[in-house]
Amino acid sequence: MHTFLSFVLFVVLLCTRAEAGTAIKVLILDDVFQSIPAKDERIERMGKLKGDLLVNGTHYPGDIEIWKGTSGLFLINELPLEEYIKNVVSAEVGADWDMEALKVQAVIARTYAIFQKLQNSNPNYDITSSVLHQVYKGTNENARITYAVMNTEGEVLTYNGKPIEAFYHSTSGGMTEAADEVFGRSYPYLKPVMGSCETSPYWIWERRIPVEEIEKVLNVSGIRDVRISSYTSTRRVKTVDVLLGSGTITVKATDLRKMLGWNRLPSTNFSLSRDTGTFVFDGKGYGHGVGLCQWSSLEMARSGMNYRDILSYFYPGTVIQAYENR
Repeated sequence: MHTFLSFVLFVVLLCTRAEAGTAIKVLILDDVFQSIPAKDERIERMGKLKGDLLVNGTHYPGDIEIWKGTSGLFLINELPLEEYIKNVVSAEVGADWDMEALKVQAVIARTYAIFQKLQNSNPNYDITSSVLHQVYKGTNENARITYAVMNTEGEVLTYNGKPIEAFYHSTSGGMTEAADEVFGRSYPYLKPVMGSCETSPYWIWERRIPVEEIEKVLNVSGIRDVRISSYTSTRRVKTVDVLLGSGTITVKATDLRKMLGWNRLPSTNFSLSRDTGTFVFDGKGYGHGVGLCQWSSLEMARSGMNYRDILSYFYPGTVIQAYENR
């Protein structure tokens, strides 16, 4: 009886702790719900549902708020922060990854979420569920990931005592990018570093893109050639010149990648050639390249490094602290 009562008390304490912890509101973006409320758009709450809910084939724990705006309906999932982190880690990396790499992902996902929550001025939600912020696909729990999250519970990366903007990406291609080259702003804890990520499926890639596809996304016609015109400090492509019959336009490589699609042009670390009516992009890496490289993190964990040392390498000068407003 004593053992049974102790177990019940333990469960009650766990539930109380979960309820008392920080919650986060996630704006769901998927194939059906694709828009974000405009900054000045007035939205009205239509209702609130509780429990494990199935929305467009995805299970979402916690509460779902349904809002109506001028551009359509919006779904906002509110759930405990640590539950959200488990599901972000599941969506971002493989459950079979080395445990230290899973802990790394847990800390940076939590840090990124807390930073967005503190910075966001929108009272209705804190963060989106897409690559605009970090990927969240509802409930997808795994025992190893749960262990990694629990063993780093509440831990965030800080600089001068404040949570950092913990940018991260899939595959650096050998070296991470300077933050100002992508975001137009420098950070003392985000400097280019070397990284081994040859095991990534995006270590080396090729994309053959017809000239018509590039004309469509740029809303131009009569492209005669596309040439690399400048590089960043880490030798990623900074700008390309698009030669038209009427002149030349210069396009940022980051903008071209966004217009073509993240997967269509995995990174701005590429060389460029032409094969008649097709432009051939030979590249390395996936993502914007700033901050931690997930596949390098995995390689470092496999080599025996712990999660604290990996985080210190990619975010120099930062300190791991417990988030106080939990």
